[in-house]
Amino acid sequence: MLIKIIDVSGATVKDAIKKALKKLSVTRSQVEVKVLAEGNKGLFGMNGSRRAKVRVTLKEHSGQCST
Repeated sequence: MLIKIIDVSGATVKDAIKKALKKLSVTRSQVEVKVLAEGNKGLFGMNGSRRAKVRVTLKEHSGQCST
């Protein structure tokens, strides 16, 4: 059995999760999400900004088959 895990980044955690769900073509209830990094805008939204990063794992019984 193949377990599908992807790391995705976005401007916010919510944005990164949305990107991951679209990439996997699944709903939120079909995955487990681990936040690897919270995004921040840096000082006054300029310097030092970092993107949010999440690790999304497709649950075993998600209904998707990979054969």
